[in-house]
Amino acid sequence: MRRYLIVDDNREFAENLAEILRDAGDEVAIAENGQEALELAHGSRFDALLTDMRMPLMGGAELVHEIRRVDPEAAAMVITAHVADDAIEAARREGLLAVLPKPVAVGRLLDLLAVARRDGLVAVVEDDPRMSDNLCEALRGRGFAAVTAASVLETERLGPVKPFCALVDLRVPGGTDGEAMRRLREKFPGLPMIVVTGIPEVPALPHEGYFTKPFDTAELLSAVERIHRHRGEAVARP
Repeated sequence: MRRYLIVDDNREFAENLAEILRDAGDEVAIAENGQEALELAHGSRFDALLTDMRMPLMGGAELVHEIRRVDPEAAAMVITAHVADDAIEAARREGLLAVLPKPVAVGRLLDLLAVARRDGLVAVVEDDPRMSDNLCEALRGRGFAAVTAASVLETERLGPVKPFCALVDLRVPGGTDGEAMRRLREKFPGLPMIVVTGIPEVPALPHEGYFTKPFDTAELLSAVERIHRHRGEAVARP
């Protein structure tokens, strides 16, 4: 049984969504604003946060940011009628599993929640937008969320997130080959990294896998799965 936190100032919408999730056998808590949500997050551990964007007192982007400080491992999803909201980009930088429009497609939502993982955040460093989007979509299909960076500088601007691994292109703007890996290593000591690159050069820095473009997406996802599984086993070990 999973536990979800729904945050929406439209109480009727939140209650309807909660009923659907409870009928599936899950536990659900409801908050009508960000402050209530933070109080609940301080007292309980949730598998996923589902939040609206435009709410009184605290918007969805700020809420995801604050939740990350309380529980950086919880999956986060935005459900909003304002998918073009500029604040969504800020929320994405915190690592969202998905942004879903209202009225929400219940089947799609349930599919995402069924695979959503705690401690399932991946840092993707790739300057090709199409490749970055494809990697994020492939990860999402396995329940992993992603934060992205397209340059060496952007790796330093990643928010207060806690990725369990990174997919890194060796050559991105802003530095020499491999510089993004070095910056990530400094920012997140011990972070397992998988190299995804078009450069036939194996980096000297430690890495958990090396994939040359074009690569087999299924094999790449299996490598990510292994890292996540081993991390879980290490945490569970006394």
